[in-house]
Amino acid sequence: MKRLNIGLVGYGFMGRTHSNAFLQAPRFFDLPMQPVLKAVAARNEERVRKFAANWGYESYETDWRNLVPRKDIDVIDIASPNDTHHEIAIAAAKAGKMVMCEKPLGRSAKEAQEMVDAVERTGVPNTVWYNYRRVPAVTLIKQLLEEKKFGRIFHYRAGFLQDWTISRDLPQGGEGLWRLDVAVAGSGVTGDLLAHNIDTAMWLNGPIAEVSAMTETFIKQRLHTLTGKVEPVGIDDASACLARFENGSLGLFEATRYARGHKALYTLEINGEHASASWDLHDLHRIQYFDHRDEGRVRGWRNIHVTDGDQPYMKHWWVPGLQIGYEHTFTHQFMEFVHAAAKGASLAPTFRDGLATDRVTDAVLKAAQSRQWEKVQTS
Repeated sequence: MKRLNIGLVGYGFMGRTHSNAFLQAPRFFDLPMQPVLKAVAARNEERVRKFAANWGYESYETDWRNLVPRKDIDVIDIASPNDTHHEIAIAAAKAGKMVMCEKPLGRSAKEAQEMVDAVERTGVPNTVWYNYRRVPAVTLIKQLLEEKKFGRIFHYRAGFLQDWTISRDLPQGGEGLWRLDVAVAGSGVTGDLLAHNIDTAMWLNGPIAEVSAMTETFIKQRLHTLTGKVEPVGIDDASACLARFENGSLGLFEATRYARGHKALYTLEINGEHASASWDLHDLHRIQYFDHRDEGRVRGWRNIHVTDGDQPYMKHWWVPGLQIGYEHTFTHQFMEFVHAAAKGASLAPTFRDGLATDRVTDAVLKAAQSRQWEKVQTS
């Protein structure tokens, strides 16, 4: 079997989720290529050496610039902070490597466009790790939509609530807190959390045409870990958005890190002419489903447990009734990427799909400043 030699950039949380996927995918799915954990790159030599040993990487580098040109690497996986995505992806594409990239694709649509241009110019297979598309329950909603179960869509709403940045004593910047540094992250919850809401929404319900939004930075200054000085905070702590989809339906989105008691509450609901469905990350193996065409006497919301073999992905895991979790979404996406890459194709969400999401989040940030409806850029 042909080998797929993987070069990973980054050894943080996402580096672990991706590495787990590389190892698990061939154990549960038939793949056309054999993944090989060839090398990992990160700046701290002691830590990257330990990471490589723990996950079974054959080698390591302390500079991604040494990783990308290696002839024994087929695919570059970017799991490093947002400010590195642009440069690494373009370099990898120029070197003829396949590219997988964590979300958001770029810190802005401008960066993302240049990344799209690079991979499309060279024709290398690519994907963006918007993993919630691969939750079996969310994929089931997608299948029901494609089967026209819902009829015309009227409403789509989603939220992503966390509470981990409420303390004003929390600093910004540095390895663990780069998401609070606008220069590294690009934006706050809009690019980090709302981007997940937007990607899933457009996958399920089509493109977004225009948005109106408001954002807020609740704590205006924080100590910066790298400079040792108290500096202005440039990221948004909360983001709320009204949207109009191209199909005429209305969207409502919210993301915040200031919802006390919520660690990672991602919810979505879609309402159509005939049916509605909702999903909750805290109960990720279930969907709530209502079909108005059911017989009146028994019409009501169904609680569907997504674990049966005829539901998305589940025949490859355990017996019906036994659940899978967050980490499996990455395994599913990597499995599908390998199948696409073996044919020389990209996997949705592609870099161009990631650009579409970045265009929406750019429009959200612009609308929050202008306090007007803003059209989403299409080209």
